[in-house]
Amino acid sequence: MSPRKSDSRERMVSSTVTLLREYGASATSIDRVLAHSGAPRGSVYHHFPGGRTQLVEEAVELAGGFMAGVIEATMQADDPVEGMDTFFAVWRDGLVESRFRVGCPIVAVAVENNDDAPHLARSAGAVFSGWQEAFTAVFRRHGLAEDRSRRLAALVVAAEEGAVVMCRAQQSTAPIEAVATEIHDLLAHALSNRPDADPAPGRTPDIH
Repeated sequence: MSPRKSDSRERMVSSTVTLLREYGASATSIDRVLAHSGAPRGSVYHHFPGGRTQLVEEAVELAGGFMAGVIEATMQADDPVEGMDTFFAVWRDGLVESRFRVGCPIVAVAVENNDDAPHLARSAGAVFSGWQEAFTAVFRRHGLAEDRSRRLAALVVAAEEGAVVMCRAQQSTAPIEAVATEIHDLLAHALSNRPDADPAPGRTPDIH
């Protein structure tokens, strides 16, 4: 059964996310999106009068919102350290399932010069800021100070994104497993040193 024309817009945005993850921003052309999504060529400027730039920008928004939902879901655990382990496991599993072919679409956009569309970099930056805010809110809920929460949140996002890039380059999960272990220990230590915290021994993160 061929795809319905009415859902061509959604398919194109979804395909753009997939292509950004696998090939990067510069290689994600309109022609490639059309081939991947099966959408009719006439739908491009009907749905995206801003062309490729608008399509990429909406893909960034979609991917950013999806990962914000993952952060929220994984960090709902009563134990934020356990939630963090799950967060890194999601990324690790995605790398393994794709045989290290796919990464983060937000990074794909952020690292491009985008001289003809500088607002794409700003959109990517806004997504990263949103993820940082989400983690900050979690850490604040568990009693960490505002400044410490923001620093830890920035570290988590930067460490996860860097680890994903390293895993793809090295074709190995070792970088993200190392990062997960260090973030686990750091967060456990930070939480155990709150004024109201009960001392508790750390544990080995379970992301396998």
